Amino acid sequence: MTLSIWNHRSNLHRTRRGIQEGRLTVGFIGGSITDARPRHNWPEPVIAWFTEQYPELRIAVENAAIGATGSDLAAFRAKRDLIDTNCDLVFIEYAVNDEGEPTLKRNRSREGLIRQLLADGQRDIVIVYTYSQNMYSAIAHGLVPDTINEFERIAEHYELSSVWMGLYAFEEVKKGKLRFEEWLPDGLHPTSRGSLSYGQSVIAYLQKELSYADHAVEADQVSYLIPKPLDTQCWDDVFDLAFHHIHTRGSWAIRRWPHLEWIDQVLETSAIGAELSFSFEGRGLVLGFDFGRSSAEFRYRIDDGEWQVMERERPSWVQDDGWYRLSCFGDDWVSGRHRFELEVIHGNRPECTGTNFRLAKVGIIR
Repeated sequence: MTLSIWNHRSNLHRTRRGIQEGRLTVGFIGGSITDARPRHNWPEPVIAWFTEQYPELRIAVENAAIGATGSDLAAFRAKRDLIDTNCDLVFIEYAVNDEGEPTLKRNRSREGLIRQLLADGQRDIVIVYTYSQNMYSAIAHGLVPDTINEFERIAEHYELSSVWMGLYAFEEVKKGKLRFEEWLPDGLHPTSRGSLSYGQSVIAYLQKELSYADHAVEADQVSYLIPKPLDTQCWDDVFDLAFHHIHTRGSWAIRRWPHLEWIDQVLETSAIGAELSFSFEGRGLVLGFDFGRSSAEFRYRIDDGEWQVMERERPSWVQDDGWYRLSCFGDDWVSGRHRFELEVIHGNRPECTGTNFRLAKVGIIR
């Protein structure tokens, strides 16, 4: 695969329809590079371009990106944050945050996310790729990093356009238009100037794509037949198990959670030895947590098997809490009924500073 910043594969029919009708909802999902909370990331210049280019258009923005999260969590958030909010156009950014995940897992979660977004035929998708310092060697030698190459295979299968924002900024650095420290002082997170470069690459794509006169469509002409999946075990059929289906023993409480906007409730305890269990129909399981240095660890078993102890890494940047972290226990079990049991433990490591167990999601893969 050759290096290419822009790959035009779709006609943005639903986006054009929204513009014609005078209302457009634009969604974003990804990691910290896309997260709205810094208030200067690349979605800001893109939205500013829309408002300037179409002054009579009512723009709604659904930025569902969360720092330090990947496409695995996104597959469980697509309905709540992008589909139920009626997004017409969705930008997906996970090339960086999925980089450390196993190839099979990240491809299944990415494809599952995309299939969910395409299923009702109501939105366009554009995949965008940012940059991490791990990508330098490949790009400098004219190669495509694996995490992007795999994403492009999915994009080609579903005829989705893509924008390699990281390559656009890299080329600006090579031309002397952008200093590296202006772009990525830590090798990953862009400054305002770096975010502007990312945004400009997306704007250039939109200007070209939306200027094609022969792509104008009527509202009733938009149709899309979703192709068969590349991987039949992709995460396109997922759901959340409600907390009232979970059996607990010990000191537990379900709490409304005001600390992270993407979490509605948590099932919480700080008691070592507290237990929970549940049964479900499916072939895989993930748990999501409000996680940090003060979080408890746990031991667990599946279908009366051997007990296993969870020992999660706690990088230096992690605070006491506030990281919406996902743990995946498998996605290729025999489809059917399974039982999960868990007991809260301290962790007994210097970096485990507390016993806060805050369960935010029980996600089932069918």
